[in-house]
Amino acid sequence: MPDKQLLETFENPYPDREYDILIEQPEFTSLCPKTGHPDFATIVIRYVPGPKCLELKALKIYLQGYRNEGIFYERLVNRILDDLVAVCSPRRMTVEGHFTPRGGISTTVTASHNS
Repeated sequence: MPDKQLLETFENPYPDREYDILIEQPEFTSLCPKTGHPDFATIVIRYVPGPKCLELKALKIYLQGYRNEGIFYERLVNRILDDLVAVCSPRRMTVEGHFTPRGGISTTVTASHNS
């Protein structure tokens, strides 16, 4: 499982202003913990930064760390949210996992944080 210490931040250039940041990772992969088959998703991160903003290259490396992890969708999305909130203390954040269909069923999992 990727370590949240892989994540990096930088000082919010406008800490007194509320503004939205939208990040999309359309090539996310992980593994089904039951079958070992790959799961594909678009991960969408929406947040209003607090004192820090997420550095994108480090975020990409962190997300790629799930590539060989067997993890259920629900735990995955909530784990990403918990790790991101821990490192950047946003005012608000939502993480969505839009998983491609498997067996004819597509799934979206959404987890939110409000400070």
